[in-house]
Amino acid sequence: MKRNAIIGAMIVAAALAACKKHEKVEEAPVVAAPVPVTAPDPAAAGKVPAAEQTDEQREMAKKQAQLAYGVMEDKYINDQRAQWASEAKASSVFGDQDGKTPSDSNLAKNAVGPSDGSTWTNNHIDQGFDWLEATFATPVNATEVRIVLPSGQGVEAVNKVELQDTDGKWNTVWEGVSDVKKDNRGNRTWFVKTFTKTAYKAKALKVTYANNLQHDYKVIDAVQLVGDK
Repeated sequence: MKRNAIIGAMIVAAALAACKKHEKVEEAPVVAAPVPVTAPDPAAAGKVPAAEQTDEQREMAKKQAQLAYGVMEDKYINDQRAQWASEAKASSVFGDQDGKTPSDSNLAKNAVGPSDGSTWTNNHIDQGFDWLEATFATPVNATEVRIVLPSGQGVEAVNKVELQDTDGKWNTVWEGVSDVKKDNRGNRTWFVKTFTKTAYKAKALKVTYANNLQHDYKVIDAVQLVGDK
């Protein structure tokens, strides 16, 4: 009897072990990570597409742009570190051909002094290169140049800006294809290039045009050199 009981217990244990092998272990459910919700941008929410703006909104946007332009221009004009050209000469002058004397209204000297609407105009629309060279009364360690172009005419054709040191050597501070476009906020476009302060004192500036980059006459009203004395 005892032997039979032992055998019976062994059979039961074996059966229980076999059942456990077939049992599926219940896995914890996988919970997906919550998708982060981006808070709405209050500024973007207040913007109205141009096509959906009312006449009043368009007029206000125009006025705001004009105000920003006025603030920018006032800052340039009254910059204590900036000076206007005292002398100027150019590679060509409009009307200087076939022995004709160009009109005073197009001469390089018109780019001397503050912006006043009188201008230098070159003599080529789309051929070769032209330049305007401006000299300044006080040599400075330069950090920026500003060129004033009425209506932005020719601004996309500017391709090089050089500074001349007090020893007469020319140094290129910028060269390439202009990324400046006509500024429709005002009557003038300011071509501005900022760079690391020069170790030398700059006394003159030369701006060069690649005439074929913008098929039109190139016009300059005034030139500024910015720097420390």
